[in-house]
Amino acid sequence: MIFPYIQVYQRKSKMKLMFRLPPFYLLLFCATQALGVTIDSVPGFNSDGVIQTELEKTVSLVCQRDSGSEPQADEELVWLRNGALVSLKEGNKEVRSSVCVTPVLYADNGANFTCHLSKNVTFSASIILDVTYPPQISGSEEVTVEEESDLLLQCDIEANPPVANTSWTLNGEELDLAAGGFTVTNDGFKIHLLVNKVEKSLHEGTYECSAYSNKYGQHTKTFHVTLTEKTMKFPLMPIIAGLVVVFLTLLLAFASRWKKIAKCCKKISK
Repeated sequence: MIFPYIQVYQRKSKMKLMFRLPPFYLLLFCATQALGVTIDSVPGFNSDGVIQTELEKTVSLVCQRDSGSEPQADEELVWLRNGALVSLKEGNKEVRSSVCVTPVLYADNGANFTCHLSKNVTFSASIILDVTYPPQISGSEEVTVEEESDLLLQCDIEANPPVANTSWTLNGEELDLAAGGFTVTNDGFKIHLLVNKVEKSLHEGTYECSAYSNKYGQHTKTFHVTLTEKTMKFPLMPIIAGLVVVFLTLLLAFASRWKKIAKCCKKISK
């Protein structure tokens, strides 16, 4: 059995390419069948119809009508991605229809691909993509903050599967949350470290946030935090208000003095 042309599905560029599937891929295909329609895939999927893949990989899908089903006139195969119609080229809609997702992106995680007959949607089959990826924690960052101001550090820990645990260290030592006035929050997507009114003796140094993934191991990001002396900041609005008051006071004083001078001038003229 020879597979038909494969249609490459690329959402960003909207490009569709055609190529023949090498024969050895046939051994790698796994099939799901439901009501007259079968989906084959590379890589294969589990008993729940879930394909596990990684970022930047390629997923190949082939839908075909069961040999026992009798096709109606002008009946075609239709692909949906999360309920939205996938555009197919002519010749890729009849007995077999092929789609490739390449490269696999973050947005593909959880994507549901369904193939059905155009004139009978009950003849359908579906698969779901499970895209695994590590937490995006790496590199280092220079942070400068004034004494007595607030320090906020954050790391992106979103991953699939979710990370098993996270931690913060300061100069190689685990943070003493109570002693240093640290507040740590974790919403499953980011971890935040907050310090109110930092002090040079307590809070300056090298911070590290770490996230451990059972699949991808340890990932760490470093923050080099430098504290500078507090600068005097003059509130602008009170200064402006004060200047206005002084100006009005001088203006009133000048007006009052001018009246006295005018009276004296009148007396002298008489």
